[in-house]
Parts: sequence; structure tokens; C-alpha cells
Amino acid sequence: MSENLDLSLVLPVYNEVEDLAPLVEKTVAALTPLNLRYEIVLVDDGSTDGSDQAVDDLAEKYPTVHALHFRRNFGQTAALSAGIDHSRGDMVVTMDADGQNDPADIPALLNKLNEGYDVVSGWRRQRQDEKPRMFLSRVANRLISRLTGVPLSDYGCTLKVYRREIIQDVHLYGDMHRFIPALASWVGARVTEVPVRHHPRMHGRSKYGMNRIFRVLLDLLTVLFMLRWSTKPIRFFGGIGLASIALGLLNFVIVVLMKILAGVDMFAYPFFLIGIFLTLIGVQFALMGLLGETNVRIYHETQKKPTYYLREPKAAGIKPGKALNG
Repeated sequence: MSENLDLSLVLPVYNEVEDLAPLVEKTVAALTPLNLRYEIVLVDDGSTDGSDQAVDDLAEKYPTVHALHFRRNFGQTAALSAGIDHSRGDMVVTMDADGQNDPADIPALLNKLNEGYDVVSGWRRQRQDEKPRMFLSRVANRLISRLTGVPLSDYGCTLKVYRREIIQDVHLYGDMHRFIPALASWVGARVTEVPVRHHPRMHGRSKYGMNRIFRVLLDLLTVLFMLRWSTKPIRFFGGIGLASIALGLLNFVIVVLMKILAGVDMFAYPFFLIGIFLTLIGVQFALMGLLGETNVRIYHETQKKPTYYLREPKAAGIKPGKALNG
């Protein structure tokens, strides 16, 4: 069971009982001709519609299928993380279990990976969803691409392929699964995308509502901080602190000049109090930066976490120059 494989396909499953069996059948049909040692890891995310039993039935039917069960619903990010942690493939493919992603697109992603990339993301160019949802998705994708510096047309597409040495250094929390390419770029991954098919949902309904917009924005703030300042928080908090202290001192200068030149009572205008407030805020931010620096050093030194990542001399998985059929 500990033998490494060429490919692991991770599918988070939450209430997809009607789509699961046909999807696994199509996936096996798509992967078998590739002549790769592969596995399909089904992660039941606390389903309540019988998907948990369907996962076990598929694991009994197909020797390449393995089942994981959560005690309750922990979310798609946790399911992907668990599937990746318990998989053995040198390459890891993630895909939704609702049948909208097409397993027949996997060979195209693997061939692109073989060109020297570390992460290949699917791009649902002809997306089969409601127009308001698609519009908001386009806006979000442009915003994420602009702020993270990793230009992708479709961050929300779960169909992606990763090299093991890259994805194992990306730790997922909350609802961070859509930001994996940006987080992977932080450890030096070469990221690209390829167009993939997207089918209409045949059963059930989407697990995501409009309220996820706010979660995405908050997660984006977290990702931006991790990408830019996680190893140097003093530059973020200290920068804000110094700017606030400078503005506070400017207010004190204004008060002094008003007193000297016009004889104005320093307490007749709010500049003095504003100066005190800004100075105190600045000092607090500077101290937060120092505390952040201390925590960063504790994190890296006690857990032996590196502040750099070396590129593997050999690509994991398929041999260079060998294209896959499909």
C-alpha cells in the first residue's frame, strides 16, 4: 500500500449519489489507456444522501478506487487536503464529483504538465452555469489574477493537476482550495492553464451560493498576506505604523505652527488629539510587526520550516517528451 504511483485522482464528494457511479466509470475509461499506475481517491465529505455508501460500493467494485469518510461535513478544502494527504501518486489530479468536469480532459492536462509546468489548471471556457454566477466569477478571476500575480482565467475550476513535490508544500485551511495555484506559485511552481469542457449539472444543485463572494474576498486578503508578507510581517505592520506615526507628527507640527504664527490655542482644533491618536496607532502597528517577526521565527525554527524551496532535478511522473494518448 505504500508503493508510489504515477497518478492520484482526488474527488471530494458531498451529496452526489446520482452522479458518482457514472463519473467513476468515465474516469476509469479515461485513465486506463494512459498506461499509468493510478488510483482514484473518493473523499466523502459527510454526505447525507447515500453518497457514503456509493463511495464504499465503488471501492469494492474497482481495485483502483479508495474511500475516505469524514465524520461530518468539513468542506471542499478539507476534503481535497485529506485526499492529497492520503494519496500516493507523483502527480495529483483534483476534480469535482458533480459530473460537470470531464475526465476525458485529464490527458490534455498531463501533457501540458509534461512540458515543464508544475501546476496545470483547467479553464472552463464554455461554462455551463447561470449568467449572474458566471459574471461574478469573471470579475473574481480578474481580481485574483491581478492581485496575486498569477494570471488564470478560471480559479474556480477544480479540475487541476499538480506535481507531488509542489502540492505537498501547500497547506490548505478554510476555503483556500480555489487559491491553490497562487499558493503554489509562492513555493516556486510554474503555473499554466488549458481549456477544458464543462457539462451542465444533471442532478442536484450547486453547493455554493452568492454568499461565498464575501468568503472569497476575505480568503483573498489572507492569500495576499501569505504571498507577500508571511516571512516579513514587520514590513506590512511596520510600514503602516511608520506612516501613522509620520501623520501624527505632522499634526503636532501643524499645532505648533498655529500656536507660534497665529497664537491659536492648541486645543481649539482637533489636530493635537488626532496627532496623539495616530501616534499611538502607529506604535501599536509597529509592535504588532515585531510580534509577527517573533512568531515567524518561532514557526520556522522550531518546526524546521524552510524559507526557500529547491526545484527537483527530475520531473515527477511521466518521462520528459512522452505525450499521453487521449
